[in-house]
Amino acid sequence: MKRLAPALLALTGLLVLAGCGGPNLFDRVGNLWSYGFCGLLLVVLDVIAILEIAGKDWTTGRKALWVLLIVFFPFGGLLLYWFFAR
Repeated sequence: MKRLAPALLALTGLLVLAGCGGPNLFDRVGNLWSYGFCGLLLVVLDVIAILEIAGKDWTTGRKALWVLLIVFFPFGGLLLYWFFAR
């Protein structure tokens, strides 16, 4: 994980500079190509994070909280998950 940290930080910086804020994950998936490469990348990273959360040995409530955070705040929730829950 420590070797991935610089790459994840760089990717996060690129997403911020590309202006990836905006709609929730459901809106992004429904209009996948409307948000360009940045939106597609964010959807892929969100899905990876959700699958990773599903495989964790956490309580159901903790999993649900993280998934809801990622679904309703795709960029901010993903950042919080990568930095605080992994």
